[in-house]
Amino acid sequence: MKSIVAAKKKNSRRYGENLWGDANSPFNKRSYGPGQHGQRKKKVTDYGEQLNAKQKMKVYYGNISEKQFHKYYAEAIRRSGDAAENLIGLLESRLDNLVYKAKFVPTVFAARQFVNHGHVTVNGKKVNIPSYLVKAGDVIEVREKSKGLALVAAAIESQSRDFPGYLEVDAKKLTAKYTFVPKFDDVPYAAIMEPNLVIEYYSR
Repeated sequence: MKSIVAAKKKNSRRYGENLWGDANSPFNKRSYGPGQHGQRKKKVTDYGEQLNAKQKMKVYYGNISEKQFHKYYAEAIRRSGDAAENLIGLLESRLDNLVYKAKFVPTVFAARQFVNHGHVTVNGKKVNIPSYLVKAGDVIEVREKSKGLALVAAAIESQSRDFPGYLEVDAKKLTAKYTFVPKFDDVPYAAIMEPNLVIEYYSR
């Protein structure tokens, strides 16, 4: 799994930012893009900026598939209110994202596998779907038999990430209450995210 995560984190260099604020990110060592010509900079068109914003956000949330990401866009514009804010709310409500933000595991990629393998409950019921949308007020918990896993212990000991304001985390019990669906400004992004450009990309 480490090699997969390392390969995916090369995206930090591809997008020119440390996407997850990770101290061990490859971007910290090589701040230019991957490949032989990574240092070359080209003028980016409006379409290119929109595409880049969309791809970067897909990667940040664990390399979400294009099909699923488009579904989030469709739901975001269907709902009332600001579409970009709706998109952020949907993405942040993903179970794997909240498991990562609660620091139960070290990366969002590990969170997807962690949920897939049945290590998490929502309101006391096992949920093994990473894209499951958690509702405000729901309580996420690491299952009793999974609390002793080395992956969990390592993540809990790490102090490299703070908890976002919309999660009430009990590190000892390994529970996290999703107190409210965040707006864009509530999310502690380590990199620049532009959900408005994502909406523009799909709306063109």
